[in-house]
Amino acid sequence: MACNRRSDADLDRRDLSWWEDGWQATPAPACPTMPKLIPIVTTASTVNAAELAQTYIHRWPAQENCIKDFLLPLGLDTNHGFAKTAVENSEASKRRTTLEKRLANVKRWKDAAGKRSQQAGKRHERLRQQLNARSGKLYRELNHRQDELVTQGMADHLLRREIKERKAVIDAELEQMRAKMWRAYEQCNQEFCKQERYCKEQRDLLRALEDLKANERVMYELDHRKDQVMTVFKVALTNLVMWTRDHCFPASFAQATWKRLAPFFHLGEQVQQGTSNVFVELYPFNDRQYNRDLAVLCERVNNASLHFPDGRRLLFTVKPVSRPILEVQKRPVA
Repeated sequence: MACNRRSDADLDRRDLSWWEDGWQATPAPACPTMPKLIPIVTTASTVNAAELAQTYIHRWPAQENCIKDFLLPLGLDTNHGFAKTAVENSEASKRRTTLEKRLANVKRWKDAAGKRSQQAGKRHERLRQQLNARSGKLYRELNHRQDELVTQGMADHLLRREIKERKAVIDAELEQMRAKMWRAYEQCNQEFCKQERYCKEQRDLLRALEDLKANERVMYELDHRKDQVMTVFKVALTNLVMWTRDHCFPASFAQATWKRLAPFFHLGEQVQQGTSNVFVELYPFNDRQYNRDLAVLCERVNNASLHFPDGRRLLFTVKPVSRPILEVQKRPVA
């Protein structure tokens, strides 16, 4: 009565009786994996395959380094830190819940199908015995009637007609019983095949759960409030630099980026604080053009009458130099 499909070929002989009560499903064997081939297209006429593969693999870290190099002069390449807490992987949890719910249903369906198969098998056996008993009784009665008619001397053509009519009635009754018996047999087979299918699905679901557990990645909840605060500070500092460029630097610095402005912010200075003024004496550059721009910067700051919150005025001056300045000397690098 078993189906033709074999879903238990990988099981030990002790585990083959999946139709019995108490059978425990085990995960189906993992599917064999094959290396994945990735085509790489190159315009080179000849190239070493291994060298090309290494170049392809290196492309991502190289690209990340390019991005970092771009952010480095701006001081934006630093992650100021964040706290992370391991949390539940919601997608994996949702998938696991679905698989476990399906597994529980399949187990219940398998047990129900097994019970229906056993009941149908018992009903088929009972109907078979009833059919055999009824068939034997009716045909014995038919033979006894035939013997009586022969003893009475009934004509042969009349005897044959009566026996044929009685046999037709007997066959019709037995056919109805036989049909019930075969319906029970077919139901037994159908439920048995369902039970086998549910057993196979149990093993597939267990394999899916095993694969999900093996491939599940740990998820973290990031607390990046500190990094956000530092980003706000960076934006504020950038706005301050841009305001200083627009209001204090010469007109030629209107489109200047941080790389050009940085040498002025990195200059050494001496600060003298008074009751009404704060004097900042800047050290000059080793470059005449830079010093001319620095002189304009000091003039514009002084003309702008910038004041501290306490009311003291900010004044810039350039420290006098006692050595010659050469045009060809190297300028400070940001």
